[in-house]
Amino acid sequence: MSFIYKQALLPSNKYSIKAPYTMVPQYITVHNTANDAPAANEISYMIENNNQVSYHVAVDDKEVIQAIPFNRSAWHCGDGGGDKDPSALKKGNRLSIGIEICYSKSGGIRYGVAEENAVQYIVQLLKQYGWGIERVKKHQDWNGKYCPHRILSENRWNSFLNRIKKAMELNESEQQIVEDDNKMKFTSSTAKGAVRDYIQQAVSKGLIDKSWLEKFDNGTMTSGDFEGLKIIIAQRSA
Repeated sequence: MSFIYKQALLPSNKYSIKAPYTMVPQYITVHNTANDAPAANEISYMIENNNQVSYHVAVDDKEVIQAIPFNRSAWHCGDGGGDKDPSALKKGNRLSIGIEICYSKSGGIRYGVAEENAVQYIVQLLKQYGWGIERVKKHQDWNGKYCPHRILSENRWNSFLNRIKKAMELNESEQQIVEDDNKMKFTSSTAKGAVRDYIQQAVSKGLIDKSWLEKFDNGTMTSGDFEGLKIIIAQRSA
């Protein structure tokens, strides 16, 4: 599944209406638009009107469009958030990134693709922030509203979360494969021994730290590591 990521940012002169508070995001909140318009239309309408309704991102079958920076709040959870008393601070609007999935009214295949794009984009955000699946919330969690309506009406919230978890695991596996492919490999024990001796001599001469030898021995040294190490050794031997 692939999508085009775009930004169509809310003008800062509308922050007072649409994104009034600074924010350090702690959650992701999932919504359905209950409409059949593409992401570009949803974002354009949200930006142009003067209603206190807003969200950070809209996702359709082709695009992921961000309208509000993630360091600004948005009015998407219906749980207030203007309280001056920190103990009364509502988390949905003030601490979560709002994601609207388009075509949820009667979008058919387009909705299915949009939802999968949302899954993949949420995986990217979770990886970006170093979060786990527990950070993904539905609109209903904050104020009880029946949203994301399509996912809830089809009784698929748990399966939606499971799809995100599986996509995260696949993403991590693919990353591990890339990392493994970059690790140093030898077709003969003679070559491997020669490289080890080279590193050992540099350690003995005090040119590099012994942790480099340990890295080689435990098999985590990459080809890039070794190329850089050769340059360091050459410079310190001059």
